[in-house]
Order: sequence, then structure tokens, then C-alpha cells
Amino acid sequence: MIGLVRHRLATDGKGVTTLVAFHGCPLQCRYCLNPQCLDPEKVWRNITPANLLDELMLDNLYFLATGGGVTFGGGEPLLRSEFIDEFCHMKPAEWKVNIETSLNVSRKHLERLLPHINEFFIDIKDTNPAIYKHYTTRDNALVLDNLRWLLQHDGIAEKIIVRLPHIPNHNTQADIAHSRSLLQEMGVKTFDEFNYIIPKM
Repeated sequence: MIGLVRHRLATDGKGVTTLVAFHGCPLQCRYCLNPQCLDPEKVWRNITPANLLDELMLDNLYFLATGGGVTFGGGEPLLRSEFIDEFCHMKPAEWKVNIETSLNVSRKHLERLLPHINEFFIDIKDTNPAIYKHYTTRDNALVLDNLRWLLQHDGIAEKIIVRLPHIPNHNTQADIAHSRSLLQEMGVKTFDEFNYIIPKM
């Protein structure tokens, strides 16, 4: 089940990209940026990898001219690793493949997709287990374990951008600085720090 957002520029990867957003996520974030991905009444549409490729071929010239490609997001795209793996074996070799993930998934999904991914956008939230659980309702031990596993592979650190948001009523600038320091010790090199805007309820 997916939704498509075409012709994105310098948003989630180099060049022109198309965001392929999947329904479903293991987290229940307090200020979810894409709440429709959790709503069973708002399932978008079913599609096969071959159908997706047919649709994305419309943007082939944009991808080739700008060094862009496809960004898989959601929801949690790693939960659809078999779909993405099949798609990656079919797509033109020149297309870049990026993924936006919480890493809060079974390791098997990462193992399946590691050879295909050009850039990882990893939404860590916060490394403090209490803060993470208060915000997402889940534990973050799996997240950090998966990140350590990724960083053990040659050249992967250069492909990782870790997102460290300031989440109102959940973490502070001191918490963010502590997370950044811990992640740098692990081998993370590139960070995206920003402020969440609390949606109006």
C-alpha cells in the first residue's frame, strides 16, 4: 500500500526524487508527521513492484539528468523490504535508492536491502531510552543495535544522515547534544538537527 509524491528536489536525497510512502509503522509517535500511514481507513492503494517501476519510468529523464531516484518512506519502509528488494532488481542501475527509516525493525530487513541503498535517512528521535519510549511508545535498543550493525560495514557511515529533532515537551537541547555525542562515538558523521512544530489538535 503506497502513496507517491513526485518531483521532490533536495528534500530526501540528491537530485530529483520521487517519494514512495508505505502504509504502516511500528511506532506511535506523539507528533507523527504522516498520521495517515497509521489509519486503517486511509490505506492508499495496492501496487506491485513492476507497476511501481512503470509509473516511475515517467521520471526517468529527471532521475538520470540530476542523479536522483527513489526515496522509500512511510510509515516504515523497511517493513516492506521484500517489495523494495524486488523493485531494486528491476529498476535502471543509474537510479539512486534512498530510505527514510526509524531502524526499529528486525535486522533481516536491513540485511536484505543493504546492497541497494545509496543513502539512509535515520530518524533516531533521541538516544535516551526513556525519552524515546515516552515519545514513540517503543524501546530504542533495536534502533541503536541496528545502527551499530550498519556502521560496521565499510563506506556505510558516509551514506547515513541521522535526524535529531528537538521534540517539544519531550527532549531539550542538552538531550540532543548528548545524543549527538554518543552517536559520533559510534561513528555517525552527518546529522540533521531541526525543531518539530507541534500540530494543532
